[in-house]
Amino acid sequence: MNVYDFDGTIYNGDSTVDFYLFCLAGAPGLIGCLPRQLRGILSRRLGRMGDEEMKSLFFSFLCRVDTERAVLAFWEKRERRIFPWYREVMRADDVIISASPGFLLAPLCRRLGLREPIATPVDPVNGRLLGKNCKGEEKAACFAARFPGGKIDRFYSDSLTDLPMARLAEEAFFVKKGRVLPWKL
Repeated sequence: MNVYDFDGTIYNGDSTVDFYLFCLAGAPGLIGCLPRQLRGILSRRLGRMGDEEMKSLFFSFLCRVDTERAVLAFWEKRERRIFPWYREVMRADDVIISASPGFLLAPLCRRLGLREPIATPVDPVNGRLLGKNCKGEEKAACFAARFPGGKIDRFYSDSLTDLPMARLAEEAFFVKKGRVLPWKL
């Protein structure tokens, strides 16, 4: 099977940020969540809080959104941001693995005919994390839990934090601005 990181790898951009901005454009009142979100982002950058706590603060805006409807509307407009190279090589047994929230990626995976993604578990109603952030070593652990003994033919990512996943693959590729390059490990 081939395994792909999502943001910056097969999606041109950061889907979490794009989804937030999409929601904000449709409901400007969400700006009221900004102080809490900025506090979380700043605290994370200063090393005072972990990714999980920061993400819970960031996603607190979801309590003011019809998340299911917003996600479907988002992908109606943003699906075109999937890089063309991925559409050319896409297979039904591909696995998407991402630090982005599962509630955001799952509908797109269904639209593309792919299996359920491995992603950060976030409650779409209140924004609280329901598990660990699916990044770095945790990404490899999540893959192993979903596919015990699973063999990765090719792994694609745009981030060095995905080195643990790249090491699990027969071949690894680094994606930079939509260009796919061999990842020399």
